Amino acid sequence: MASASTPAAALDALLGPIAAGRATVRVTGDTASIILDVTGLPPAARDALEADVKATAMTAPGIASVRVAQTSERVQQRIIAVASGKGGVGKSTLSANLAIALARAGRKVGMIDADIYGPSQPRLLGVEGIKAEAHDKKLVPVATPHGVPLLSMGQLVPGGQAIAWRGPMAAGALTQLVDAHWQMADTLVVDMPPGTGDVQLTMIQKHKPAGAVIVSTPQDLALIDATRAIDLFVKAGVPIIGLVENMAGYCCPHCGGMSDPFGAGGAEAKSQALGIPFLGRIPLTIDIRTASDAGTPPAAGNGAEAEPFQTIAAQVGDWLLRN
Repeated sequence: MASASTPAAALDALLGPIAAGRATVRVTGDTASIILDVTGLPPAARDALEADVKATAMTAPGIASVRVAQTSERVQQRIIAVASGKGGVGKSTLSANLAIALARAGRKVGMIDADIYGPSQPRLLGVEGIKAEAHDKKLVPVATPHGVPLLSMGQLVPGGQAIAWRGPMAAGALTQLVDAHWQMADTLVVDMPPGTGDVQLTMIQKHKPAGAVIVSTPQDLALIDATRAIDLFVKAGVPIIGLVENMAGYCCPHCGGMSDPFGAGGAEAKSQALGIPFLGRIPLTIDIRTASDAGTPPAAGNGAEAEPFQTIAAQVGDWLLRN
């Protein structure tokens, strides 16, 4: 270890309040070489820290030039794919609320809107109209009011514009969303497009999710398609975390009576038949719909509408700990 009188020790002391233990200093002649650990910092913060360190180091006595190299430990990221066999079952709403509930439970969560042709997460997470930027040829996730950064095709194309891309282009777009600056996230929730096409195959083969959550309504037609989605993941060796039954019962806001316009219990029965966990039910309520449309998903609050999402997130979190 250098003594307190050496140039390296003096420079280290000078940088202490700025780098907060992230800088490793070496001085050769009048040149300072600094290794800067930027683990967990977003791109803009890394560059700002490097600039501050370099400027401060140049004020040290006897230092004529400064070289700074950034280094970062890669956080192990686990992908949770939220999928369905067909559209219109509330998969995107479940994805947004699951991501928020996991984040509120202490995980560092990022959201990828992989529904290339119908991106809805920018509205659900309250960042509609905010464009994603790039740094070092990689996309930088957009911060949301709910602590879950987001990347979506909806942030890269004008609102309302059709994305008429063939499969390879859509798969390439997915790769850009996944291979972005996600250093701060340990869990990526991916809102998958409906069906079993090119985007799903790219996600499974290239990015290998840790597990999949399948969403279905109780009705038989939706469950038939959900079974196809389950089969796709199983054949690819991706574990099924469980099945969620969405729109499970309608509570009348006027009389409080319950009805089952899409049937009841179908997803739970299907999960038992397939031998996969049943994660829970999400009711069909006007409060969930209006909150989601307003960019304030129920899981961001503490009301009754948040409880089923919190229950599902707790089970997903437990699964991640066990696997």
